Amino acid sequence: MATRHNWTKEEILEIYNKPLMELLYEAATVHRKNHDPNTVQVSTLLSIKTGGCPEDCGYCPQAARYHTNVEGNDLMSVNQVKAQALRAKESGSSRVCMGAAWRNVKDGEEFDSVLEMVRTINKLDMEVCCTLGMITENQAQRLAEAGLYAYNHNLDSSEEYYKEVISTRGYQDRLDTIGNVRKTNVTVCSGGIIGMGESADDRAGMLVALSTLSPQPESVPINALVPVEGTPMEEQEPVSIWEMVRMVATARIVMPETQVRLSAGRTQMSREGQAMCFFAGANSIFAGDKLLTTPNPDVNEDMELFRSLGLNPQKAFEKKEQPQSVSAEESQYQNLGEKPKWSRPGHKIERNLEAQQKPKAKA
Repeated sequence: MATRHNWTKEEILEIYNKPLMELLYEAATVHRKNHDPNTVQVSTLLSIKTGGCPEDCGYCPQAARYHTNVEGNDLMSVNQVKAQALRAKESGSSRVCMGAAWRNVKDGEEFDSVLEMVRTINKLDMEVCCTLGMITENQAQRLAEAGLYAYNHNLDSSEEYYKEVISTRGYQDRLDTIGNVRKTNVTVCSGGIIGMGESADDRAGMLVALSTLSPQPESVPINALVPVEGTPMEEQEPVSIWEMVRMVATARIVMPETQVRLSAGRTQMSREGQAMCFFAGANSIFAGDKLLTTPNPDVNEDMELFRSLGLNPQKAFEKKEQPQSVSAEESQYQNLGEKPKWSRPGHKIERNLEAQQKPKAKA
């Protein structure tokens, strides 16, 4: 089955709503044709700058306007990040994804430090991914020169439902950021979250947006919302494992060569549920006790699960060769001091406004 870039919402919904056993069989067949079914990549997600984000994303405990118990931290040092990366490598991770609670990248000392972190981790022979918010083409080129392997920028949901989740930035800005990354040799990691109150139509709409990109993203994280007290979505009911399995399987079928990443929400899944997700086509997990700020299974539990299922951790650079790091002194792309005008739609989302008025969550 050749990779298609013209999927329609109706076609994807038809796949999503198939009888579960039929859906699983089809997804597993596609998975085996394009990937080793017994290999799963283990990645570590590291929050290098936590809290204080100016956005109003309804799911996020790092938004400064909501009263959660997330403790904000300034940008970590290069040495701190290196130590964490070495610990992750010893635990079996082949990729480190660094996340900073920024709206967008700003040229200056902090971004220069992030570039040095990328160089440092790449020299440890680990894949380096960053999620830093919106970036310009020049900033993407600077990350590429530093040795970045992947850039994560999730679409979150369909374009229609996105307006019910976030009012401080536009959907097109996300697509433009992905477009800027595509002008480099850096791979794209982009997915979304289910369980935010969206419909199956919205889930299909998000997969349309991702699958019609050309090329399709090399990585697609599928997250289950983890409701956090103090956020607008604190009272959302967790999605069922069957919804996660359907989403993973559908993503696998419409994006056959992509690595589908089983991301947030794994603490709510049984070992058997996770095994079904792997069978349906998930071939990456995030390890470590936290995903930025939300709980995650212990790495020893994950390794025990791998042993039980006969799974092997994927080695670094199996899908694409390791990029070469260019030193800051030899870099072709320099700090331009850019001040791009990313959009601020500014419409009102009632549950987001109500959450801002609530008292701080109890520790």
